[in-house]
Amino acid sequence: MAETKDIFTYVEREKTNYESGPGVPVAGDWNFVMFKHCERTMLMRNGQFPDTQTELGVKPNKNIILPILEVAHRSQDLNVKDIEVYVDDDGNYHLSLLARKFHNKWALDNHVDTFIDEVVEGLDYGFVLVKNVNESKPEVIQPQQIAFCNQTDILSGTIALKHQYSIDQLLDVAEETGWYKDEVNYVISKAREEQEVSAAPGQKAEVPDKSIEVYEVHGTFPETWLSKDGDDKYNGELNGDKYSKQLHIITFTKNKDGSKAGTCLFKGPESESIFKVLIIDPIFGRAAGRGRVEELFEAQVWTNFNMINMEEMLKNASKVVHITDDDNFTKRQNTKNVKSGTFLTKEKNTTVDQLNTQPINFNLFDRAANEWDQFARTTGSAQDTQLGVTPASGTPLGTTQIVTAQGVGRHERNRGKIASFIGEIYRDWVMGYLVKEMNKGDKWMDELDADELKWVAEKVSTKQSNKRIKELVLSGKMPTPEEQQMMIEVIKEGFKKGGKNRFFEIMKGEFKDLPLKVKINVAGKQKDLSRMADKLTNIFMAVFRNPQGFIQTMQIPGAQKAFNQMIEASGMNQFDFTEMPEMPVVSPIQPNNLEVNNNIPKQ
Repeated sequence: MAETKDIFTYVEREKTNYESGPGVPVAGDWNFVMFKHCERTMLMRNGQFPDTQTELGVKPNKNIILPILEVAHRSQDLNVKDIEVYVDDDGNYHLSLLARKFHNKWALDNHVDTFIDEVVEGLDYGFVLVKNVNESKPEVIQPQQIAFCNQTDILSGTIALKHQYSIDQLLDVAEETGWYKDEVNYVISKAREEQEVSAAPGQKAEVPDKSIEVYEVHGTFPETWLSKDGDDKYNGELNGDKYSKQLHIITFTKNKDGSKAGTCLFKGPESESIFKVLIIDPIFGRAAGRGRVEELFEAQVWTNFNMINMEEMLKNASKVVHITDDDNFTKRQNTKNVKSGTFLTKEKNTTVDQLNTQPINFNLFDRAANEWDQFARTTGSAQDTQLGVTPASGTPLGTTQIVTAQGVGRHERNRGKIASFIGEIYRDWVMGYLVKEMNKGDKWMDELDADELKWVAEKVSTKQSNKRIKELVLSGKMPTPEEQQMMIEVIKEGFKKGGKNRFFEIMKGEFKDLPLKVKINVAGKQKDLSRMADKLTNIFMAVFRNPQGFIQTMQIPGAQKAFNQMIEASGMNQFDFTEMPEMPVVSPIQPNNLEVNNNIPKQ
């Protein structure tokens, strides 16, 4: 089974350089080694010492990073409902409700909420690498999956990923993706040979399935690397001086002499890149931006330093040591197993005292640890209230609210960048597949919120009343405006009584050729509900205290504008305060004379 060795040599060389090479220079003596950066981030995020030498003995590790990360994850998270799909066409804009509801259903089925969480949490490393896997939610590549990449700019060079497959998983993936069957079977047979161990002469025992490491390599290589024995499509047609984008799926097996042998499971040309990268705080000269964990490295290291010293002091303080100037005291009596009430004797004019092991500098280390903890919270924009910690006694409520609001500002900025990235992924990768799924047709039940129910009721009542009015006119009856309004209200109320849970149906091909677009709504995602409640309470108390005076005040030029500005500054929508409830029209005409049909057709 002759195999082209170039790709295998290339992968082994680049992987070794990525893991143990000097990295890339950033500034001064600062070299960035991406593999070590990701490894250290992983360890410190999970409360592990990155330096194995510090693990000798029992060493305390006070993880101050994880709570701060949890605040960032909560504050910068997006909800699937924040992703609004709509029809960008005046004549068919009403179909936006159907598109939005279908997207919510599709996103739930495809675990898009999990994808968003992985993007948000991936920024702990300073970058998020996302892969397009076609007709499904994109895949967030974990940093530990990267076999090697360009450490200056991830997307500008080869990207190699490593996968660990069991035999069953490899068979499933190969069948789904069309990998070479003969080569896959060969690799599986080699894996089974390696997992068999001698138990006794003439017998063999099997250990659990061996994990097969497979490399997925995306890059630009010589076209001759696409050649394959017996493949007329490439042999004799490739130019060794010409390069093209390619995909190679390879793995390594062991020979009997212990040497490595490479096997190609698939190779082929690629038309375009299937990766995107999100970096919030870029650092020029390196592939990863400043990670959430990285900016807390120093605080965590020195917190652990102080905790280790405090622990050593406590160990010493727990020891009871006696000193005496009686040379024969310890020889005359065994003090190791002394019981309470035991009498001991000593020479005259000698002393027996307890050695003072009190940790005099304990408070200094404790204070230093607390200062580093506070520094980390400030760096990570995690205030006491966000961490669930009660503020110091005597701290004014207004001060706490202001400090918390300022801390949220950084998270809002980052959430906006995450939203833009998710929107780009939707536009480039998701929307085409989503439209294709919608055009297949579907029927499902979903829930309407208050605004949606009101909007649909308006549309249904208008359409049905117009239809009924047309029938009355054709029969020789001309309803008055009051009768028409009464008809609309009766139909609207009848529709609302049906409840908020409704069936939705998309007809096959209904969205064909319609311009479907997406926007990510992050406005108000992190509203402070307690502060908003206080502001609303103050506004409504002023209105309820003197409603007539409030109405008169709104007639003063400029007063309405000032009120709207106050509402807007409070973080609320001024249009929510402009719509007044409609009073039902009183009419002596009996509804029975209108022959209103309350049977609302299926939506």
